[in-house]
Amino acid sequence: MFMKNQEWTQRSLAHVWHPCTQMQDHAGSAPPLPLIPIARAEGVWLEDFDGKRYLDAVSSWWTNIFGHRHPAIVAALKDQLDELDHVMLAGFTHAPAVELAERLLRLAPPGLSRCFYADNGSSAVEVALKMSFHYWRNTGATGKTRFIALDNSYHGETLGALAMGGPSMYRDTYAPLLLQPIHVPSPDCYPRGTGESWEDYTRRQFWHMERALEAHAHEVCAVIVEPLIQCAGGMRMYHPLYLRLLRDACDRHGVHLIADEIAVGFGRTGRMFGCDWAPPPARDDDAQPGITPDFMCLSKGITGGTMALAVTLTRESIYDAFYAEYREGKAFLHSHSYTGNPLACRAALATLDLFEETRALATNRALSQLIWAQTAELRNLPHVAEVRQQGMVLAIELAKNIRTKEAYPAEQRRGLRVYQYALEQGVLLRPLGNVIYFMPPYVIEPREIETLCRVAAEGIRRAVRD
Repeated sequence: MFMKNQEWTQRSLAHVWHPCTQMQDHAGSAPPLPLIPIARAEGVWLEDFDGKRYLDAVSSWWTNIFGHRHPAIVAALKDQLDELDHVMLAGFTHAPAVELAERLLRLAPPGLSRCFYADNGSSAVEVALKMSFHYWRNTGATGKTRFIALDNSYHGETLGALAMGGPSMYRDTYAPLLLQPIHVPSPDCYPRGTGESWEDYTRRQFWHMERALEAHAHEVCAVIVEPLIQCAGGMRMYHPLYLRLLRDACDRHGVHLIADEIAVGFGRTGRMFGCDWAPPPARDDDAQPGITPDFMCLSKGITGGTMALAVTLTRESIYDAFYAEYREGKAFLHSHSYTGNPLACRAALATLDLFEETRALATNRALSQLIWAQTAELRNLPHVAEVRQQGMVLAIELAKNIRTKEAYPAEQRRGLRVYQYALEQGVLLRPLGNVIYFMPPYVIEPREIETLCRVAAEGIRRAVRD
């Protein structure tokens, strides 16, 4: 017998503990966050068991970059399942893992030459943190035991990654369990003064990082940042100049740079990676834009939202510090059961094929311009303090006072009001506090963008009415 939404909801609430959720929000006859059972999906659309469709404007937590059940990825998975489902990557290898490593390194910033597989974004960050610390230990710099991170950052939920996040609702409860990194003020340009350019504000904010490196480089393994967009921190954005200044400063002070590209990699910013936006070094007319971090963490969109996979890319010089006789004890003893899973790697290869076959980056530039044009109305709405965009990410910041940028009290949950209205209209707009954002699949069509923007505008009007 075919079951409807209500039965699946009841069964789920009886046993499933949902992530990043106060479960009481799903309870009662009229819950503020109705639990929606999804039966099927295709393209940018989700469909529940009652047949209602929802435009997935957030790509199911930023993963589904080419739409749900893309036929090319589905076909690749079916073919792979007929050959090899899984084998441990310790002592064995397989074609999808090898081919994916080769292709990722061709796409990555120059100088990255090694891929270490994991199975989620937090784990990729853990790998980078541990590998950086272990590198310094293997090379005799045993005093390097700390990290520098930005305020308002987010790098995952495992304990090492969580520690790197700025003090927040994610981190504070677990503070007694965590490493104590050095946090410096974010270059996030939202607080900039009237008339101050993004570049000028970014340059001014970098002073804090420079001072932190001058004071602590002797004890710091690495600096970790999310290039251009602090996604879970409210889609706050900063100028790419910061990446150039940071790369140069890390080189001067002998500190690694970790680029957490988990959310912004694979075309979200308008280029393949956020690091690609950094301006070239000053006084070098022949230099190309972009920086090369010492570690680059990738996940989310890497498989087109179909399978769990993560990769940490690094340099040959870092790999060499672990390459030694067994008796020296320098090996990197980190592993996950599903490291480099063949199915996930094959899905990632199919995803990379789609970038080439569809000219996705060029298409995204046109789509991002259309999204910006369609949101012109939002920029004039009361209590919209800022509409900001980087590539295929657009964020709308709601504020109680747009002149002073005074935030709405969190308990008013204004963003939730937009979410509720949008669900009624068949659009998934899961907010980040009082920030409404669009991060749609790259296959969204102009008429769907029009729907998304219209629903968001009306939802915001209703949310700030009183």
